[in-house]
Amino acid sequence: MLVHRGIGVFNFCLSLSFLKVDSDFELPGTSKKNASEDVTPLLIEGPPGLIIVENLIDSVQDFLNGDRKGDAEKLTFLRCLSSLSQTLPYDETAESFIHDRIEQIVNALNMIIQQEPLHSLFTPTRQEVFTAITDLSSQEINLLFGSKEKLDLFRNLIRSMIALPSTKILNILQTVMPTGQYNTESLYRQTFQAFCEMLQSLVIQDPHLENLDQILEPWLQSAKDQERERAAASMAQMLRSLSRHVNLQPPLHFQNLGKLVALMSLLCGDPVEEVTQEAAEGTHHLLRITLRIKCLTYDKKSHQNFKGAVKKCKELLEIYNIRQFYSNPFKIAQVFEVFLSPNELSQYIITTLDGLKNPKHPCIQQSAGILLVTMVKCAETRFEKVSDIIRAICGRLPIIGQFIARQHAMNIVSLLISKPTYTDIVLDQLLLHPIPFDRHLAELWRTLDVDLPNTTWILWRLLRKLQKCHSMVEDKMAFMAVAATDALYEIFVGNKLQAATYRLFPQLLMTLLIQMHHSIGLTMSDVVFPSGMYIEEEVVITCTPLSFAIQATKALLLRTTCWFEFYTMEKKKGWNLLELESDHIQGVSLLANVLLEKHVVLAQRILYLLIPLLNRGNEKHRLTSAAFFVELLRSPLARRIPKRYTIVRLEEWLHHENYQFRVLSLKGIDNLLCYHQGMVREEIDGMIPAILSNLSEANERIVLLSISVLRNLLNTMDFTTLKNTMHALFSLFSDVRPKIHLLAVTLFGDSIKMVKSKDKKEIEGRILESLIPLLLHLQDEDDDVAKESSRVLSIICHFLKWKIPREVYHKDLWHGRSGIEAICKFFVKCNGQNKKR
Repeated sequence: MLVHRGIGVFNFCLSLSFLKVDSDFELPGTSKKNASEDVTPLLIEGPPGLIIVENLIDSVQDFLNGDRKGDAEKLTFLRCLSSLSQTLPYDETAESFIHDRIEQIVNALNMIIQQEPLHSLFTPTRQEVFTAITDLSSQEINLLFGSKEKLDLFRNLIRSMIALPSTKILNILQTVMPTGQYNTESLYRQTFQAFCEMLQSLVIQDPHLENLDQILEPWLQSAKDQERERAAASMAQMLRSLSRHVNLQPPLHFQNLGKLVALMSLLCGDPVEEVTQEAAEGTHHLLRITLRIKCLTYDKKSHQNFKGAVKKCKELLEIYNIRQFYSNPFKIAQVFEVFLSPNELSQYIITTLDGLKNPKHPCIQQSAGILLVTMVKCAETRFEKVSDIIRAICGRLPIIGQFIARQHAMNIVSLLISKPTYTDIVLDQLLLHPIPFDRHLAELWRTLDVDLPNTTWILWRLLRKLQKCHSMVEDKMAFMAVAATDALYEIFVGNKLQAATYRLFPQLLMTLLIQMHHSIGLTMSDVVFPSGMYIEEEVVITCTPLSFAIQATKALLLRTTCWFEFYTMEKKKGWNLLELESDHIQGVSLLANVLLEKHVVLAQRILYLLIPLLNRGNEKHRLTSAAFFVELLRSPLARRIPKRYTIVRLEEWLHHENYQFRVLSLKGIDNLLCYHQGMVREEIDGMIPAILSNLSEANERIVLLSISVLRNLLNTMDFTTLKNTMHALFSLFSDVRPKIHLLAVTLFGDSIKMVKSKDKKEIEGRILESLIPLLLHLQDEDDDVAKESSRVLSIICHFLKWKIPREVYHKDLWHGRSGIEAICKFFVKCNGQNKKR
């Protein structure tokens, strides 16, 4: 009975027209004339009667409580709900009824719209849903914001309209499946007009667009042309309504203004002309809205370009030719830039980046790329969320297929990293990716395109991040150290920062050598990775921190034309030496020697760099620096270095508890004596006691180097020092190590030659003591030792003025009794003559 009463008041319901918001627009696929022919505004002349209100309430209530919900019942419910909304200003019962049943109404509308097919349009049900929501919205009844159910309804409403097939397909469907009740084209026009009027009413209710732009965003970026066209037209109408809204006053603001500007700018470059025109009109209105808001709220003193931007904006708005917008989207980006806050700028960049992912429309990708570059160049240093932008670019690179689009995205990184304000932020974000870098990140490092004045700054900041890791005293290695090393390798391979690489060659080479020393013996399991970072098992097995450092050093040598140094390290197994803790210093020395041989200028630059580095960092840091330093002391430039940086430091190392520092000290002293003897002789003479004490060391290298240094000092030794040296050398005659034995005998013989006539008597005793060991070593299994013993024995006989029998020099005679007797008789005779003297 109540249902029939509801139908009975149907004609009256139709006479209660909804309040029109803004119907002066062109529908997608239609003309303004056709769109307006189907709408006849009827005005309410006064408050409806009590019986009519009761009938409307009963009809709505019946639908909410009933089970039968066919098309007729749906239309009755929607039209009665729309008519009932007109009574709210006059009837408290109707108002109370609606407010008490908001949740039921939302669920009912959601059910109705979900049951509408997305592939066809045969009934006006959608139109009536939109109209009912518009009428309720005009009475400040919110059905779409504030709860999950309401937002779900809003999303379903948008989808129900925008996801429809194109008008061409809808007309074909009507031909194939004629219903006879409605003309599809006319029905589509009326439905879309009702849809846009609903959105306009919502804009007036919520002018911040906080929900509208988020819900429409995926449709504005849809791959289907008709969906983008409808979404663009809907957004344009919302912005048009908002721009004409008289109550547009602060504190009005758009939470996602940057995102909205980016979306509309991208659509201005859409390949579909209808989409472009709708987007251009929407952008025109958006610019008006932005100008009004920013002029009222902007601190004009905080930006010197504000007045100029306002002038440009007004000039653009005065040209009411929409073609000016969709033919110059980059000019629009320049105008909007000044009005966007730092947060809105980040929104703009990240949203525009999504346009680069669109493989179906290359023109949109191209527009997105140029829009990005334009905005970044204009905004310069006004970005705040730079890390978010870099993270967004890195995350999207794998899915940007077009080469030009990838280049545009990577150009943004280059532009941001070249700004000193952002350099560290960009580097930190780029280094927070798994190593080794995938091909996309590797391409990004290799293609950094930076102006020449900024290349050195960028490379230096990256280098400093690696150097800071060397100052940490920990058992494990920081992830940043390995990531920075890998980044340097990719930069060297790309060779885009070539000038900076040459300029910073000394710092780069020494830092990488120090990184090698720190990496010896470590695996990827010893690297402290950031929380949440996943490293593939294959990388853990096949890669080590040392391998990253070695490959970066090789790339550095090749990119700086140090080819001879590279091939020498390969030929002499220098890289293998660098990989071992015990031989690392030798590998560093080999590289230093060959660099000094072929690239003297580079070696000399490193020499100056090393002076302040020798006392910095931990022990591995200082050892690597010292190893390179002592080899470069052979350079002529070493003469200019103050002695406090050479002699004093070498003397400190000579007494160091770490034997490697003592080895380096002796090598440095030896180099100074060989190449700069006259300048340092006096200072080194004072180190002889410490050098002599090193002859008793267990380490063979220390003993050999000490003997080498003593040989170079032999010419200027006073008699006391010479005597002590000979005594120390004599103690090595019984050393089982062949090299030490040989060099000790050799230097002992050379020392005898240095004894002056007046001192012969005092040293004879020591010389005579050496005879027996020397005689015995004539029979040594090592031919070199036997030969050298014979030579020194001859020197001694000459010194003592003895004529030694030839039997002494024949090994075979020592095995017969007669030979031994002859030799013994000779030395007994000589000893007697010596006593008489």
